[in-house]
Amino acid sequence: MTDWTAGYVADIGYTFGYYQELNPHRVKLAFLNQGLVFPEVGSACELGFGQGLSANFHAAASVTHWHGTDFNPSQASFAKELAGASCAGAKLYDEAFAEFANRPDLPDFDYIGLHGIWSWISDENRQVIVDFIRKKLKVGGVLYISYNTLPGWASFAPMRHLMTEHAEVLGTEGRGIVSRIDGALDFAEKLLATNPTFSRANPLVADRLKGMKAYNRHYLAHEYFNRDWHPMHFATMAECLAPAKLQYACSAHYLDHIDAINLTAEQQAFLKEIPDPMFRETVRDFMVNQQFRRDYWVKGARKLTALEQAEQLRQQNVILVTHRPDVSLKVTGALGEADMSEAVYAPILDLLTDHKAKTLGQIEQSVKDKGIAFAQITQATMVLTGAGHLALVQDDAVTARAKKQTDKLNAHLCQKARGSNDISYLASPVTGGGFAVNRFQQLFLLSIAQGKKQPAEWAQLVWQTIAAQGQKLVKEIKTLETPEENLAELTAQATAFAEKQLPILRALQIV
Repeated sequence: MTDWTAGYVADIGYTFGYYQELNPHRVKLAFLNQGLVFPEVGSACELGFGQGLSANFHAAASVTHWHGTDFNPSQASFAKELAGASCAGAKLYDEAFAEFANRPDLPDFDYIGLHGIWSWISDENRQVIVDFIRKKLKVGGVLYISYNTLPGWASFAPMRHLMTEHAEVLGTEGRGIVSRIDGALDFAEKLLATNPTFSRANPLVADRLKGMKAYNRHYLAHEYFNRDWHPMHFATMAECLAPAKLQYACSAHYLDHIDAINLTAEQQAFLKEIPDPMFRETVRDFMVNQQFRRDYWVKGARKLTALEQAEQLRQQNVILVTHRPDVSLKVTGALGEADMSEAVYAPILDLLTDHKAKTLGQIEQSVKDKGIAFAQITQATMVLTGAGHLALVQDDAVTARAKKQTDKLNAHLCQKARGSNDISYLASPVTGGGFAVNRFQQLFLLSIAQGKKQPAEWAQLVWQTIAAQGQKLVKEIKTLETPEENLAELTAQATAFAEKQLPILRALQIV
């Protein structure tokens, strides 16, 4: 019998995650910050879309035509269900990369995205992907790719290999991958308890192993226990992508653009002495001990003039997506936690408190009497967006066209939330992507849709829904046993939701 999995974990589904870096709309600000020309994305493709949340959110919340594949048929089936619910027209398949690449009905793409997949597939599949990108990515098009990176994984790689071997050799096949993962974790923990020389030479291994035990086993199965697992140096990635004529553009993780929170002054000075930009990127990975890269590559990089860059930055629209009092003026980079300048950030945040979209040019005019330079506004936008407090806003015409699709998709997801907490996101036509909305918040939205106006009414309806399924809330690791306790907690959550999240969801046109 042919093994269609090619060594990839397929007996347990991938997590229902949403990955904002896959949103093509985010390319624009990253490229503008680097002074690069960015493409208008009319057609896009995601390779290895998992459960399909990102692909479906980006299809529903935009006017971009999306294609994609994931070889796991159960995941592809779920993704197709979401595509049908939104009526966004996403064409999603359950084909292996080689089969998908040979489809005669695929358009050329302005954008191709892969999240994580690169690290978990064979050399043969990586070659198929590079050939696909070479043939199907348009000139000027962008590739987003994320992957496990060296040197950050160097110390843990031997332990990962040992656990995978334990799961394969000593694990019981009939008990499933979750049981084998738990057995491998237990074995590794007992091994470290013997104080081997390896752990003394690599003291961070024990901390990482401890952290793994808290992760969802579905995530661990796909992250650590595939047959193929290949962390890669940045320079090796560049060699792999060279046949597709790709050039490195910049990081898709906005906080990587801010040297002050990632590199010491001495490190920044050292890097500036390195003339080759690609080698400089490799050295930077050593400085921050990079473990996971999220990168944009472009087929034919072109520079904007300083005037074009400034004009287009000033036209960029942003919106505050965090309750203003909850925005911490701290940010975490490779150097640890750093403070944001209150003199710069507070006026910008105060201006955006109404959760209405504003351009960077409008912000500049509104805070000019505070002595805040436009370069500071640009950097603050990168930091606040990277930290999840700001989101980039699409054109009004795109938002209006996408809203019917996101309304249908969100209604479908809120109905699913009645019996499941798998999906903690809804789609916004304003941002072109997903936004975190947990199960109870989705159920509050269902209550609002049914005409309930007060938080107490929302809580009552939610309690009726979960109580009928024998479910109870857990607060501070303690199960709430009585109906009164559950209803009180739900009412408190509903009240906070009405004050903090609901105005934002309205601004994002999710409600």
